[in-house]
Amino acid sequence: MKQPNIILIMTDQLRGDALGYAGHPDVKTPYLDTLASKGVVFDRAYSACPSCIAARAALHTGMEPSHHGRVGYEDNIPWNYSHTMAGQLSKAGYYTQCVGKMHVHPLRNYLGFHNVDLHDGYLHCARYASVPYQESQFVADDYFHWLKQELGADADVTDTGIDCNSFLARPWTHEEKYHPTNWVTDRCLDFLRRRDPRKPFFLMASYLRPHPPFDAPSHYFDLYKDKDLRKPFIGTWETTEDLEKNGRIFDSKTGPLDPELARQAQIGYYACITHLDHQIGRLIMALIEQELYDDSVIVFTADHGEELCDHHMFRKSRPYEGSCRIPLLIAAGKNVFPEIKAHSVCHSVVELRDVMPTLLAMAGAPVPDSVDGHELLSLARDPKETVRPWLHGEHSYGEYSNHWIVTETDKFIWHSVTGREQYFCLTEDPHELTDRIHDPACLERIDTLRSCLIQSLTGRPEGFTDGKRLIPGRPYPPTMAGATKA
Repeated sequence: MKQPNIILIMTDQLRGDALGYAGHPDVKTPYLDTLASKGVVFDRAYSACPSCIAARAALHTGMEPSHHGRVGYEDNIPWNYSHTMAGQLSKAGYYTQCVGKMHVHPLRNYLGFHNVDLHDGYLHCARYASVPYQESQFVADDYFHWLKQELGADADVTDTGIDCNSFLARPWTHEEKYHPTNWVTDRCLDFLRRRDPRKPFFLMASYLRPHPPFDAPSHYFDLYKDKDLRKPFIGTWETTEDLEKNGRIFDSKTGPLDPELARQAQIGYYACITHLDHQIGRLIMALIEQELYDDSVIVFTADHGEELCDHHMFRKSRPYEGSCRIPLLIAAGKNVFPEIKAHSVCHSVVELRDVMPTLLAMAGAPVPDSVDGHELLSLARDPKETVRPWLHGEHSYGEYSNHWIVTETDKFIWHSVTGREQYFCLTEDPHELTDRIHDPACLERIDTLRSCLIQSLTGRPEGFTDGKRLIPGRPYPPTMAGATKA
């Protein structure tokens, strides 16, 4: 079989449950539902360090957080990895193109891609007046450059008045064709026009939405504004202390205190998802019309989720399902990988680090020894198989720093500043409404998962464990000393 074309559709901050095919009662995603119907869905996919930079390090290197060194969010740390997803596919004979978000340093670090049409969204650290010329988004970001050419020097994504981490929502202020979601699809279609037809291609369509700002075109807001939306999930273990203290801050980690603002955030988030879905539909139709679809494989995923006011929380970096569980599916055209079982679901715990070895397996390329992930083609062929019994996740997040062990059925959480532990039986309680950490019937299982976490943390430089117990209050910087720095 000849090498297939590979299209990786990457989204930002998309929850694993916020899709039609995942059973969400409100969100409409007909094109992604189509891909799910034609391929295999991994419904226990996670981001082991659920924020933008660390998650993308896992995606591009195939490494776990303690190996790629990003265990939290920190800007301006150089990316100097020996093996990257695009670099290895380039060596395997692919022409490699990324369109949209990279979120690496420096901004124009191509990570092995032959070409990048860049839009990282609104990055605070790249917009300040003191930023060097080449690291300014207004210079390095292709979308910002294009938008100013189209609409004038004053045009900006901030014209809506909404910040990139805000729970506020309002429709896009310009014509829909100027929206960054449309721009990513436009640039992908232009790549298909100018590609070398003699070579297989790897196209990473890296969309920023539904990451805030929640600013989809007005048509998509209209789809949801009058609907009776499912309320955020609030269980029996949360407190409102943080919400009462921070719930009137526009970019709070708790979300809004005002329930109407929480509803508006839901409307804006769902509007961005359906807008994204329709733009992915444009890309799919172009692949069909150019007679590329049947010779291509499509992988769809996200870097992390969005709490969206579940448990009185907002944004990501948390150990809960809204934050760390992500969508992942593989769909193939009729001429490639016919053994992939259409309309199937795999329950194995998988992670972003598994994407790189999976794409390399599709290309028939060797997997570097530095890669920790597993190729998922075997699971796509037989969804009843599994690749790991449990997954360790983590995030340096100040007072909210956390580590967790998740399996196909349950989750153990350790908050590394306070030492607080939590346990959720996901089979019975998928929305983590009941913390059973003190349930006598669960103590043996909790001991087992705690031992898995101790095993995973043993030898780490932070000193989280002595090999017998977990030790809270240890220093936990977002970038490990061993991370690749210039």
